Amino acid sequence: MPHDGQTMTQTPLLADLLSLTAAALPEVEAIFVDARETLRSMVTIAGKVSAPALEEHQFAAHALAWLATYTESLRQLQAWAVRIDAESKFGEMEALILQIGFGEYLSQIHGGIPMSQGEIARLQDLRVTPGQPGAAAVTLMAQGNTAAARSRMVELMRENHGRATFGATGLDDELEMIRDQFRRFADEQVAPHAHGWHLKDELIPMEIIDQLAEMGVFGLTIPEDFGGLGLSKASMVVVSEELSRGYIGVGSLATRTEIAAELILCGGTPAQKAHWLPKLASGEILPTAVFTEPNTGSDLGSLRTRARRDGEDWTVSGNKTWITHAARTHVMTVLARTIEGTTDYRGLSMFLAEKTPGTDETPFVDPGLSGGEIEVLGYRGMKEYTVNFDDFRVKGENLLGGVEGQGFKQLMQTFESARIQTGARAIGVAQAALDVAMKYAEDRKQFGKPLIAFPRISGKLAMMAVEIMIARQLTYFSAWQKDNDKRCDLEAGMAKLLGARVAWSCADNGLQVHGGNGFALEYQISRILCDARILNIFEGAAEIQAQVIARRLLD
Repeated sequence: MPHDGQTMTQTPLLADLLSLTAAALPEVEAIFVDARETLRSMVTIAGKVSAPALEEHQFAAHALAWLATYTESLRQLQAWAVRIDAESKFGEMEALILQIGFGEYLSQIHGGIPMSQGEIARLQDLRVTPGQPGAAAVTLMAQGNTAAARSRMVELMRENHGRATFGATGLDDELEMIRDQFRRFADEQVAPHAHGWHLKDELIPMEIIDQLAEMGVFGLTIPEDFGGLGLSKASMVVVSEELSRGYIGVGSLATRTEIAAELILCGGTPAQKAHWLPKLASGEILPTAVFTEPNTGSDLGSLRTRARRDGEDWTVSGNKTWITHAARTHVMTVLARTIEGTTDYRGLSMFLAEKTPGTDETPFVDPGLSGGEIEVLGYRGMKEYTVNFDDFRVKGENLLGGVEGQGFKQLMQTFESARIQTGARAIGVAQAALDVAMKYAEDRKQFGKPLIAFPRISGKLAMMAVEIMIARQLTYFSAWQKDNDKRCDLEAGMAKLLGARVAWSCADNGLQVHGGNGFALEYQISRILCDARILNIFEGAAEIQAQVIARRLLD
């Protein structure tokens, strides 16, 4: 329990907290198992999960995905608390995070989990009627997330000299050192300029990209044999989180490299690995991912862009959209249909299509390549583009893996890392929202005292901090699973699903703390709100993500 001479009477902490939370977990896990098996019986026909039946019961399926995400979140929050308690780092702040988190999430499991603003997942949607919660759960729901607990937590946060840091992360010394390095970089080189880049709709300056390359960001997880640093996915999470706290555009610069490198590592030929990976790792070349089409969205299996053989090379024709950082990049990972007569994922192939970097004014300069900018609310630092291919030539040697029909499978292998990284970006955006909201609440005076003194305001800040820690621990766990060569598509999907909702909630509440000023473009929170909104859409919209999680749970 709390260390450093703290006593239980100093704070609104629950007695025997770790025992209470440990006792509550099996009940949650039992509810989840009951819900999963009930849904399985509803969607199983002739011994197999039926796609039409799953679609008919889609709301229940997505409710199961959220219930599973909450179950895993509480499991990882408990694991975090036990871990830091063993290291004598479980102090008053950590105890408050644990009891508020368990109290709130248990109450939502029994009362309704918000999947979105207007959609609440309830146990009755899953035809589950749990018994009376046990004593531990009852205590946590009644006394965990109280006004007194939230108020005390914000008092402790205010002691950090106005910076909204809170709680031991549970990371080892090496990862904390990496975090400190990139936190300083974000504070000094990114955050002071991010709002200006956003308001002017400017590309992130090449000086920033060059500095990131020098710091090894683009080769962070690429093996040393190919010129990278060979670090863990956990390190990628920490770096992405801190850079995204400064500006999501900067935190997302390495996402395209992560995807391209993963594609080549998993599916490339030895020659392709030797040629491309060192250049990606050094930042000599910048990649962009070219998958989505105007009328397909998440239905990648129905892509229409075609690549046809032309001698030893290929020509690509078709239209792509929502292509991030398309102008300044040197290579496109392009998913196109190569096998005639196919209409699904089995006819798709992946290409490493080289291009000439363009500029803001002239984004595309190569023959057979055209397109234009898509003006967007947020996530502007790399810009979004349509890309049109008109017999665009690709070298024959740049068919990934040298084999046709493997493109969809190759792409699926990247989703774990991409979604883990997206979870990390979401945490960074959420933290940025908390940072600016807390500072504003400290500085803004109303009725003779700072906003932060009002319970509704401090309560918002406390819940933002708690949910950030929950999403953080879930994302760290998915990265640790990946680093230990364990399948983690489920955990990565959960991290992305919850992280995106937390980022939006924090940004929305942060703007509310600002009141009318938050609606003014001059305030950073207006940008953070716009940036947060995309997280529920890209790398798999929340609905698609919930569907994928549900299907995986039922397999």
